[in-house]
Amino acid sequence: MGVLLKYSLSLLLLCAFGATAGCDWPAWQRYKQDYISEGGRVIDPSSPNRITTSEGQSYGLFFALVAGDRPTFDRLLGWTEDNLAQGDLSARLPAWLWGENEQKTWTVLDDNSASDSDLWIAYSLLEAGRLWDSRRYQTLGTLLLQRIAREEVADIPGLGPMLLPGKVGFVKDDGWRLNPSYLPPQLLARFAALRGPWQAMRESNQRLWLETAPHGFSPDWVVWRKAQGWHPDEAKPNVGSYDAIRVYLWAGMLANDDPLKAALVRRFQPMAQLTAQQGVPPEKTDTASGKTHGSGPVGFSAALLPLLAEQPEALAAQRQKIIDHPPGNDAYFSASLTLFGQGWDEQRYRFNRQGELHPAWDRQCATSE
Repeated sequence: MGVLLKYSLSLLLLCAFGATAGCDWPAWQRYKQDYISEGGRVIDPSSPNRITTSEGQSYGLFFALVAGDRPTFDRLLGWTEDNLAQGDLSARLPAWLWGENEQKTWTVLDDNSASDSDLWIAYSLLEAGRLWDSRRYQTLGTLLLQRIAREEVADIPGLGPMLLPGKVGFVKDDGWRLNPSYLPPQLLARFAALRGPWQAMRESNQRLWLETAPHGFSPDWVVWRKAQGWHPDEAKPNVGSYDAIRVYLWAGMLANDDPLKAALVRRFQPMAQLTAQQGVPPEKTDTASGKTHGSGPVGFSAALLPLLAEQPEALAAQRQKIIDHPPGNDAYFSASLTLFGQGWDEQRYRFNRQGELHPAWDRQCATSE
């Protein structure tokens, strides 16, 4: 009862905050100006050919929903469907990479999928359908999720159903290459209300996150081998960096009454404690030894805000770093992490135990359980 009361009060505070700030999100306005074209393409200016990824489109959709910015949501959705899914997201998974080829033509550069992006697109569509009362969004999100289940999920012996990073190239002989950051548990909680492997996958994913971080640091990539269990990834053995930073972000943003959260927060305390001690998150960790290297960019500080929520001094230090050194207009990934982490820290949105999104602009959030 105490946890539920605390969560209900947090939702009430969130909605009260939303009355003044829900639709006024300066960081989102800057993000749109720096990274989103008029046509709805999220551009990564750090690459020579100014690429667009399905990840960028998926994050843009989520941020637009959090901001209550339906015109931008529709532009992002339209561009994604037209350019990455050949005009129909219900019929095919979006290609992960788009840009200018050697013939100076703007087109799909790699038509393989990126399953984390696909999950975020499906989630944003389902929640946009619920929050904006749109049958079209709900239907498209449901159909996309069903396709993800058919084309990007494997029932791995000894582990259970898991999301492969894409539809092609991640199964070799008796090994499955996995990326822990691709599976936010709150998204799986939302999908668990629908048909499919999602509830069982929450259990498999919990194992993935806990068992591959023996020293409290998650790897970017890991391999599960039949009858052998976890092995270091061949390409990036025991490295936790720009992918893994999202694991701590997703874990910290879980609802306090989510039954998976407590174990995850305990497991990742070494990352939180190290950040508090040295004043900045490490850029790279050796997940086998626990040794760390370098200083992460400002987006890493933002990503750790939710995990540091119960540590006031460490939280304040990372907040100040974001104020002192905000992402520039050429740091798409850091800017994206900042919208996620700082937006959550500013109570612009929350996830409930069922994985539903509660943006600050949604006045119904105080009564939704």
